[in-house]
Amino acid sequence: MAVLNKIRQRSIFLIIIIALALFSFIIGDIFTNMGSADKSQNVVATVNGDDIERGAFMNQVENIQRQSGGSVTNTQAMNRVWDQEVRNKVMQTQYDALGISIERDYMRQLLKQNLGSLEEFKNEAGLFDEDKLNEFIANLKAIAPETTTLNGSPVNYKAWTDFEQTISQTGVQQTYFNLVKAGVIGTLTEGELDYQLENDKADLKYVQIPFSSIPDSVLKIKKSDIKNYIKKHSKKYEVEASRDLVYVQFKEQASLEDEQAIQAELSALVDDKVEFNEAAKANETVIGFKNSSDANAFVNANSSVKYNNNFVFESSLPKADSKAMVSLELNDVYGPYKEGDSYKLSKLVAKKMISDSTKVRHILIPFVGGVRVDPSVTSTDAQAKAQADSIYKVLKTNRSKFNSLLVLSSDKVSNEKDGVIEFAYTDGFAEEFKAYSFENSKGSLGVVKTDFGYHVIEILSQGPKQQAYKIATIVQEIEPSVKTIDDVFKNKSKFEIAIAKSDFNEVSDQANYKTMPVSSIKELDESIPGIGMQRAIVRWSFEDGTEVGDFKSFNISGGGFVVAKITAVNEKGLMSVEKASVTALPEIRKEKKAALIIGRISATTLDAIASEEGQTVKTAISVNMKNPTLSGAGREPKVIGTVFGLTEGATSKLVVGLNGVYAVQLTKLTTASELPNYQAAANRVGQAKSNAVNSKLYTALKDAAEIEDNRASFY
Repeated sequence: MAVLNKIRQRSIFLIIIIALALFSFIIGDIFTNMGSADKSQNVVATVNGDDIERGAFMNQVENIQRQSGGSVTNTQAMNRVWDQEVRNKVMQTQYDALGISIERDYMRQLLKQNLGSLEEFKNEAGLFDEDKLNEFIANLKAIAPETTTLNGSPVNYKAWTDFEQTISQTGVQQTYFNLVKAGVIGTLTEGELDYQLENDKADLKYVQIPFSSIPDSVLKIKKSDIKNYIKKHSKKYEVEASRDLVYVQFKEQASLEDEQAIQAELSALVDDKVEFNEAAKANETVIGFKNSSDANAFVNANSSVKYNNNFVFESSLPKADSKAMVSLELNDVYGPYKEGDSYKLSKLVAKKMISDSTKVRHILIPFVGGVRVDPSVTSTDAQAKAQADSIYKVLKTNRSKFNSLLVLSSDKVSNEKDGVIEFAYTDGFAEEFKAYSFENSKGSLGVVKTDFGYHVIEILSQGPKQQAYKIATIVQEIEPSVKTIDDVFKNKSKFEIAIAKSDFNEVSDQANYKTMPVSSIKELDESIPGIGMQRAIVRWSFEDGTEVGDFKSFNISGGGFVVAKITAVNEKGLMSVEKASVTALPEIRKEKKAALIIGRISATTLDAIASEEGQTVKTAISVNMKNPTLSGAGREPKVIGTVFGLTEGATSKLVVGLNGVYAVQLTKLTTASELPNYQAAANRVGQAKSNAVNSKLYTALKDAAEIEDNRASFY
């Protein structure tokens, strides 16, 4: 009783203690989860316990996309960085375990191997000079982050340190691979075995009962047979998590009415028309394309493609319309006509005879700010022009001095050919350079300014002249109207409402929409067959809570929508029976046919088996185990292996091969003559193993590594 009273007296104290304990437990759990959440938000992957941080990873992805100029998608760039980072982490685990690193002396040796041929690092004797390398690095560091040139390319200190890091990584990897290769040898026993496999020869007779001799229709294969086959060959049928889906695409594309409206709009531009001017409160005549005196301004005001002032040959015009266009009178208009995804209206502005090619020589004087100008150039625009004008005056008096003045030209490519350039009228060249070269006669000399600098040009020769045409063309892309776009959205919305109550495929069939099934979409895929890069659909299909039967609408690039529905959620593990049956059924059929064939054959001699099965006895000569091919039957390693286990004259039991069931008889065995030494064969085995290191070592290390992949959380 006294004890109970003491407990009652201290009950408030006990409650406080228990509450504090619970509070600390909850708070601790929260902080633990917060730490876990922070890690999952900031770690793209963990490889052998070493994290790949999100920030640095994403910076590398952005750099690759920037360097590619948009030719690489975000996911493609991410996968490229992933492969490199995982490789670095996997290999670094090995380097750390062995204590491999690149010391100063070896680093200098690697730099010499990679840079020894550059003139910047050679002494007067033409040999690599380490002092010059040290001086170059010191100067780079001193002027950082400014750039200098190395072998004609710009480089700064950051780029140099990145280069050294790459060289270092390559050196460490090569050291590691060499260590592994040093332990991979071919023994004399292996050499002897390899020699025997290739040079032991067997002559044999055989009967083949091909699997094709039994029709597939006689076999009864149950679902359980496929399941058992999958379990038996589980490694072959292991799959990642994936999703199956079906989608209907609603394209925003121009209707026939839209195209007719575009044609009518272009047709209305041809002739003059009278319109009421609201500001002037009077009718006024609006000049049409045909009578316009300024084709440039008219085209630019009415076309999606700017006016092209160049002359073109008939061969450059649309094939279907070229004859009609070159037959126009000056200022006549042709069209509207359709070319590709546009309707066009063309007017013949001028025509003249132009050479189809030209040969010129030039001296290029660049200025600061010009295109592809070397960083060493310091001349202003005015200074470059003055120098070009001075060269022009010298050449005008004495053109024989041209080659001696080439040292002033910055065009290194043409300088190697005495400044000469030959090009066709249809080639892409700076407009001003091209105009001078074709619109002046042979022998002309002049100064022309382009974005590259000032050119002193001399026309050496010109090709035969052809009729050329200057054609002003108004272009209007074929695009859907606002009404068409609205109709597409309405149809998509109606479809979504309908499939919420009815079967997806039935609704599609009734509305005459094409359904597109897609199988085995992986979590990090970005492309969906038929609609290209659609990362948003893939991400949605793997979101928590997305189940079979769920559907969603997505905007797609290029205009329009996709309504996608999940048809299967395939967990990581063994492939489903339905999908595995594609490859499993042929193998199961072989197994069942083999059992039927073996079960019905009672004969034991080749002649009897051949007679019983309606086959013939065939022969094969000089068969070896290194290349286990059976003439008349194909590659059959198990059958040929059986032959080498027989004594001469003996007949085997029935053997199940790749292409049928066989009975074989060894007629003659010729063993290879012994060699005094098997070192050469052992060396070949060792070399084959060594070669395999390059292709298989990293794959093996990666397979053995512990890799936690969180990419799907970020991309």
